[in-house]
Amino acid sequence: MTGYVSVRGTIAAVLIFVTSGAGFAAETFPFDRELILDAAPMRPGKRMPILAVESNGNARIDLWCRTVPAHVEISDAAIKIEAGPLPEDMPAMQSAGQCAPERVQADEEFLATLTQTTGWRRAGDDIILEGTKLLKFRASDH
Repeated sequence: MTGYVSVRGTIAAVLIFVTSGAGFAAETFPFDRELILDAAPMRPGKRMPILAVESNGNARIDLWCRTVPAHVEISDAAIKIEAGPLPEDMPAMQSAGQCAPERVQADEEFLATLTQTTGWRRAGDDIILEGTKLLKFRASDH
């Protein structure tokens, strides 16, 4: 009977440990870092979409051509991105081809996809945003 009690006690301790989350590092969102979209560059410009989220939820979304402010709510594996409107004016300082018509359209499409994101997770060093499409970001090394 002693062995039975010992096994039951061990199982109970393991269950408490697992269900309490002890021993598991919660995945934390990389606040205050620039996350660069892992995608092929859209030529001729060099600019890539970047998502930068502050710990208070304020965010900046640099698109292929333009930049919009946003607010991001993150909890566990859920994420909600509310972006401001796309500015009508093109950036005053831009590189050649940065705001070609294809890039302006890509801004609209990417922003729509980003605001439909509902979940996030880490995959190694990458951040995956989940929604109508999977979007993979990597932390900037700048």
